[in-house]
Amino acid sequence: QYPEYQLFEETVYKDIAFGPKNMGLDEKEIDRRVRETAEAVGLTEELLEKAPYALSGGQKRRVAIAGVMAMEPKVLILDEPTAGLDPRGRTKILTQLSEYHKRTGCTVMLVSHSMEDVAKYVSKLLVLSHAKVICYDTPANVFARGSSLEEIGLALPQITRVFHGLRERGITFPDEVYTVKYGAELLRRALEGGKSGC
Repeated sequence: QYPEYQLFEETVYKDIAFGPKNMGLDEKEIDRRVRETAEAVGLTEELLEKAPYALSGGQKRRVAIAGVMAMEPKVLILDEPTAGLDPRGRTKILTQLSEYHKRTGCTVMLVSHSMEDVAKYVSKLLVLSHAKVICYDTPANVFARGSSLEEIGLALPQITRVFHGLRERGITFPDEVYTVKYGAELLRRALEGGKSGC
């Protein structure tokens, strides 16, 4: 959950380079990977020469993630990569991971209890409870299950709860509202048309 506790080298550059170096790659390839992954996670050139302990919590988290990304895995599994970060830091890391996935084709798996965060970024959700698979589906289909998810202690995204409440009051909206962007669009259409956009 806190990969930044794994930072140990003298500089950020050396920390990111640790994995590729131990893979036996040449210096030119190591340098390419360090610089590309540092850029991918939003670390500036200036930060590469700093000591990891001098960085903020969010920067340390990005260094740790860049160190794994520099090894160019086919699958990247991250356990609560946004734990302990403020909303801005969470958004930054999740956006960068999404862009990394799109650019490289690397499968990125996130373990998270924050449905608010994952709703915006994932294409599939696997819901587990007591080591049993509850469901594996798109966010729209998973969040449409509403109360059954809450029964196992999984909080729906706030926007999903708002739209469930509207439906309970007889206002027709689709079940699959799980991002603020989509919810705002539905409300805009409803206000413009005098009815729900459905």
